[in-house]
Amino acid sequence: MIIDLRSDTVTQPTPAMREAMFTAPLGDDVLGDDPTVNALEAKVAALFGMEAALFCASGTMTNQLAIRTHCRPGDDVICDYLSHVYQYEGGGISVNALASASLPQGERGKLTPALIREHIYSPADPHKPLSRLVVLENTVNKGGGCYYTIPEIAAIRQVCDEHGLILHLDGARLFNALIETGDPTHAYGQLFDSISICLSKGLGCPVGSMLLGTAAVIQQARRYRKLMGGGWRQAGFLAAAGIYALDHHIERLKLDHARARQIGTMLEHLPEVEAILPIDTNIVIFQLPNTILATDYVSSLGDKGIKAVSFGKHLVRFVTHLDFTDDMLTELGHRLRPA
Repeated sequence: MIIDLRSDTVTQPTPAMREAMFTAPLGDDVLGDDPTVNALEAKVAALFGMEAALFCASGTMTNQLAIRTHCRPGDDVICDYLSHVYQYEGGGISVNALASASLPQGERGKLTPALIREHIYSPADPHKPLSRLVVLENTVNKGGGCYYTIPEIAAIRQVCDEHGLILHLDGARLFNALIETGDPTHAYGQLFDSISICLSKGLGCPVGSMLLGTAAVIQQARRYRKLMGGGWRQAGFLAAAGIYALDHHIERLKLDHARARQIGTMLEHLPEVEAILPIDTNIVIFQLPNTILATDYVSSLGDKGIKAVSFGKHLVRFVTHLDFTDDMLTELGHRLRPA
């Protein structure tokens, strides 16, 4: 038995999801007549109370489309140093939008109103770029899956309104946050100018992310998607998986979170584990002593049939997901015990 905890992107479509995919009506999405893609976009937009949505290949694409749509060359994007849009999107802020990035360092990757205010440039200063966009990530990957609450976001929204800034959400694992907070999806639609949601992480789809926003934002993003080579034809196969996941895979995220906390309990008893970040959702990050490199430790886990990723020189990450079962959890405990 291989226990794969590298990411929640490693899941396989369930039999029921595959059936939905193979029976989906199809068209040509570039021409706008794939009925399943259109249904998915309408479903997600309505779920968050936003005007429109765009189905794309990845979360990196939806984030970068949003940044490119909102920013002009020379603008500045405010995002945490740990944020996915800065750390894991290939320098896309500068390549795609010709924008710079200001990088506050919040606790576990979360921005605050005070941090944002400290990084807003005066538009009267010609030496500085124009602050244009704030990007939040919820949940925060490198922060161990921590999340924002609605009051925290509302306070940030107020700062953005005071300074004429646009607010985008990288919500790759947004449903993991919503399961914990119980916040309504419509509240997010009211607070953000655009939202990116990944379908291929906790929701278990094989591929796909959504960008939500006003009709004007999505119309422009659609043009940039074409420019990036992101137009696709009979994409209804993939959109059908998204519809199925939204209908059937949200509530079960609670299981992933519970199993992640159980892994945390296992790790507490291992002599090589010095610290564990608080486990809020489905991400477990733990620290090794300075004498053990994370790459070496991950390699030793591989020898035991456990797949993980190094997340820093001495940090290791586990991520629970749809295909990680209770039997695997029990077996993980056996394999982690010192010989």
